[in-house]
Amino acid sequence: MSDVRIRPIGPDDAGEVLTLQRAAFVQEAQVYGSADMPALTQTLEAVVAELAENDGCVAHIGARMVGAVRARHDGALLLIGRIAIAPDVQGEGVGSALLAAVEQRGRGLGCTEAELFTGSLSEANLRLYEREGYAETQRVATGDGIDEVYLRKQL
Repeated sequence: MSDVRIRPIGPDDAGEVLTLQRAAFVQEAQVYGSADMPALTQTLEAVVAELAENDGCVAHIGARMVGAVRARHDGALLLIGRIAIAPDVQGEGVGSALLAAVEQRGRGLGCTEAELFTGSLSEANLRLYEREGYAETQRVATGDGIDEVYLRKQL
């Protein structure tokens, strides 16, 4: 998408990020049959605190925020999380653009590898991550028949 602008995320984005996150993760809740997931129960105060020191990015089309990704670096490892794309623009390249932008930020911070995870039922997410060069490194059972799938990529 050529009309997508991406910039670093910050605490002032918290309200829009939370709204976007909830809209995006409702679909995940339907896949998993439960709305009891951190992305849907997180408070505004928690998002503000999380964004105070974050290496993530947001994506805009015009004035509208259509995507967000959180990240933090731990030495040479970039930990990526909470990728949220507005439902009406999913599948249009916003997720790929955000991943590329946050990976570039990670490289600038000295990161040589990125890690993210998703649930084993999140087939669209797994396809996106594999298409973007991530490879599965680990599955962790959560006790409810669903696994957390961890993926890594060399930066």
